[in-house]
Amino acid sequence: MPAQRHYPQRVDVAIVGSGPTAAAYARILSESAPEARIAMFEVGPTVSSPPGAHVKSIPEGADRARAQRASEGPGADAPKITSPAAMKSGKRLARPGTFLIEGEHTVPGEDGLPVAAMSSNVGGMGAHWTGACPRPGDSERITFLDDLDEILDDAERLLGVSRTAFENAPFGSVIVERLGAAVNAGRPPERRVQAMPLAVHRQGDGSLVWSGPDVIMGEATRSNPNFELFDESLVTKVLTADGRASGVEVRDLRTDSTHTVDARFVIVGADAFRTPQLLWASGIRPDALGRYLNDQTQVVFSSRLRDVSAPVVADETAGGLKVQSGVNWVPFTDALPFHIQVMQPDSSPVPVPEDDPLVPGSIVGLGMFLAKDLQHEDRVEFSDVDVDSYGMPAIRVHYRLTERDHEMLERARAAAIELAEAVGEPFDDTPFTLPLGSSLHYQGTTRMGDQDDGTSVCDTHSEVWDAPGVFVAGNNVIPTATACNPTLTSVALAIRGARHVAARLADAGSAVRNS
Repeated sequence: MPAQRHYPQRVDVAIVGSGPTAAAYARILSESAPEARIAMFEVGPTVSSPPGAHVKSIPEGADRARAQRASEGPGADAPKITSPAAMKSGKRLARPGTFLIEGEHTVPGEDGLPVAAMSSNVGGMGAHWTGACPRPGDSERITFLDDLDEILDDAERLLGVSRTAFENAPFGSVIVERLGAAVNAGRPPERRVQAMPLAVHRQGDGSLVWSGPDVIMGEATRSNPNFELFDESLVTKVLTADGRASGVEVRDLRTDSTHTVDARFVIVGADAFRTPQLLWASGIRPDALGRYLNDQTQVVFSSRLRDVSAPVVADETAGGLKVQSGVNWVPFTDALPFHIQVMQPDSSPVPVPEDDPLVPGSIVGLGMFLAKDLQHEDRVEFSDVDVDSYGMPAIRVHYRLTERDHEMLERARAAAIELAEAVGEPFDDTPFTLPLGSSLHYQGTTRMGDQDDGTSVCDTHSEVWDAPGVFVAGNNVIPTATACNPTLTSVALAIRGARHVAARLADAGSAVRNS
């Protein structure tokens, strides 16, 4: 029988989840409110050292595979995507380190999100993500936040964003030049083709270190004597008293015992499905809860650089990518409304004849991400009767692509062909649309708003309108239709919320001292 753990009876702040945004709350509060007692609860196990590290930073492949499997919750025994061909197979498969959502992922007559997935581990999806940190542009931006650029700067600091990790990748400048010639006209400098900002850096020996939530938390959190992390701990309810946050109910999954932890503030940073699920289970059910669900439809296409010769490159380095890999970026604009991630894969996605030797780094993959046409009807619902593997309300997804979404898909396919031809020779005639839910960039289900008009769940500090003291965090807080990777934006919003909580804690402390 596992030993009984000692959960605190009372804390100042209870944080649900341990992904990038939950980690940002822990970091800012550790820096700005060091006397506050903080408890973080994560349903999954610790899979790395330090806790929350990116699995790509685990040097041994066997250890990395074990960490991924331990992150897969109830889907650990299900088949996984192991190659580009498997992703295009049409089968309902999850990627290593993730598991497909349970419940009704596609309602008959709708498009659904058949491959929507999540992870359960310390670090959440932040232990498995690509590290891409582009800034939102044009209609992606949240116009009612005057300090958006300031908090994006701070998010880059916490995430350790770099633009030089792959600066020596072969042909990177060739790709930027060729794509730039096709799309840069009329763009401001910051929205021209460029290296992708990545939460990754190279060490002195050339190995890569990918930023996970461990990097976000930093030493400020790890050395904070008032911070505690409890893994394998399922928060089943946010508790309220007189309409405001009063604590959480948590089940120790090691012993199946239930505990109550009083808290002045509760931060729910689970993910775009489990954050609204927990609020629903807690009786916190504003009109917009679970609504405006949106993901980024993906179109992929590959090309082979023409007129290039084999460069001299070093051997493979640790960290999940080879030195011939590179990541570039065609930023979203309203004129060309796609976020385009330009990869130099480690190997060809299609067979190459033996008599046609492949030049390392010459394969270019275009990943076109599309912003969703936002709809109130696109939503995740929760059952009052049925439950999932964790005993939480079962999920049902309602999701449709609109006529505008289909028009954008056709436009994206045409743009993919045009850009593939700009850099080289396309491998195929037709770009491929990945199954819906593939991007893992689910947003909108606890969206932010500047007024309580029924179309948002939280205010501009991420505090739930209907439950003072309860804050939400994650990609699900983003209120705009984005095409770019959302992590940088969601971490920025978490920083804003955390500063607000820290100020409230300071005010309360002053009130106590002056009473």
